Amino acid sequence: MKALFKPTWYVNTIYDISAQQLQAHQIKGMLIDLDNTILPWNILEANEALINWAQKMKEAGIEIYIISNNSFNRVARVADPLQLRFAASALKPFRRKFTRAIEDLRIDRENLVMVGDQIMTDIVGANRNQLKSILVKPLVNHDNIYTLLNRQLERIAMKMVGIDRNQDWGKTLD
Repeated sequence: MKALFKPTWYVNTIYDISAQQLQAHQIKGMLIDLDNTILPWNILEANEALINWAQKMKEAGIEIYIISNNSFNRVARVADPLQLRFAASALKPFRRKFTRAIEDLRIDRENLVMVGDQIMTDIVGANRNQLKSILVKPLVNHDNIYTLLNRQLERIAMKMVGIDRNQDWGKTLD
């Protein structure tokens, strides 16, 4: 059971993840969470940092696919201007939208990684789908009301796998 909650890697933010690091681990594509992973949950549109990061990934040939439990309109508002494919209302950690995203990307599972800020949705979803995973710290320290229960359960899971959110997780996958 402990393995279900354990990410492959953890770093401070998505902006610490470079295409070169991913390529060194044969990663060709990312399934990536939206809220508090690539943007604060209460910011509605992509900012310059996200636009630049996504562009660098695209230039390096790393595919990005947003997979979010949020609504279609919320996810489309971020994904469409960045020209990213996405799955909204994903009900992570359930497998259905993960499977659809993997099929849509046409990249072998061993060359994909799931990136997210929540163990209970993103990391458990990745592990249930035999994907590598990267846990990042939430971009803001407050969540919407729907995430509060997950965060309480996450504290228990993090203790089980020996991850301290208050420590510096570093900027590399190694």
